[in-house]
Amino acid sequence: MDRSKLGVPRPTDIRIAVIVAVIQIAGTLGAYHHGAHGQRGCWWASSCRVPKPLDALAFVLLALGPLALVVRRAYPRAVLLAVFALTLVYVALGYLQGPGYASLVVAFVATAVSGHRVAAAATLLAGWVLFLWVPAALGITGAPTVLALFAIAAWLLLLFTGAEALRARKLRVVEARRARERAARRRADEERLQIARELHDVLAHNISLINVQSGVALHLIDQQPEQARIALSAINDASADALREVRSVLGVLRGTGEEPPRTPPAGMARLDELVSRAASAGIDVSLVRHGRPRPLPTSVDLAAFRIVQESLTNVVRHASARAARVQISYLDGELKLQIDDDGRGEGAPTTRGGGHGIAGMRERAVALGGELAAGPGPDGGFRVRARLPVDGAR
Repeated sequence: MDRSKLGVPRPTDIRIAVIVAVIQIAGTLGAYHHGAHGQRGCWWASSCRVPKPLDALAFVLLALGPLALVVRRAYPRAVLLAVFALTLVYVALGYLQGPGYASLVVAFVATAVSGHRVAAAATLLAGWVLFLWVPAALGITGAPTVLALFAIAAWLLLLFTGAEALRARKLRVVEARRARERAARRRADEERLQIARELHDVLAHNISLINVQSGVALHLIDQQPEQARIALSAINDASADALREVRSVLGVLRGTGEEPPRTPPAGMARLDELVSRAASAGIDVSLVRHGRPRPLPTSVDLAAFRIVQESLTNVVRHASARAARVQISYLDGELKLQIDDDGRGEGAPTTRGGGHGIAGMRERAVALGGELAAGPGPDGGFRVRARLPVDGAR
């Protein structure tokens, strides 16, 4: 929170108040003595008498205005009203005019910039009337000249325009800062989504295999201990791989880079691993490649791998399938994926894993400018089809 909004002045506020105080006090003293103790005419009035000598009250009035400016950010309208009253008293007492208006100008600009435009404009208009006519009414000066009326009005209009320009600039700065904050929050949200997606893809596949194999082991441990041992070995491999991948993801997030990964990064080069793991869970998976395999952009390579991984995970967990077929088509400018199984296949796509996995696959495809469809296959079972553009991806 901005402490100046709570009435705690900034060092800049104190410096400005000191500068204004010096201008008002030293400037008034200099003008008074330079004018042979004030014995000269007033350009804005038809006549004027000798200003009242500067005494203790004059210096108090000249000092109180700058002092009030210290809290102008927290209480802009109150400060403007206080400075206006102090300046009006100073003028009404017949002291030398001129530099004594400095604090009023600063208070006006601060009020306008803070957004209180009506209060600032009303004070400006009141000042134009009172500071010209109060001295005349008290006999301190004659009536203001026509030239003075228009000249001072023009100067005040210029002051108001300048304050509006400062206000517009402040609004632009504030909006730019808010835009940066929104962008930072959006990036953080996207990063959290990416982290959640990666962890889901890393863990869901291996945990599904662990779940299936543990059930097999429990069922066979008494009658077929050798088969149960094979299932337990598969559980050990799947859990170890899950730990390695989670550590790899966390290492990327931390950005430590202390040790290169011991396993290849997730990508199409590891499709055979997915097939063998699905086979260990009792699924007969066939992998068919069309076209000539070629290196893919990292983002496409990872997305394709995760889509196949999640599809096979859903087959293991939800489909009651015995077989699955994975087709990879390397085409000009794009990569196509199709994963079919011979499971139940009924229901909407969201019946597979509560929809989170399919939603994540679709988000990956759309993020690359591609598309993904999932639903019952034409001959039964379930089908996932994805198209991932290769050109322009990183």
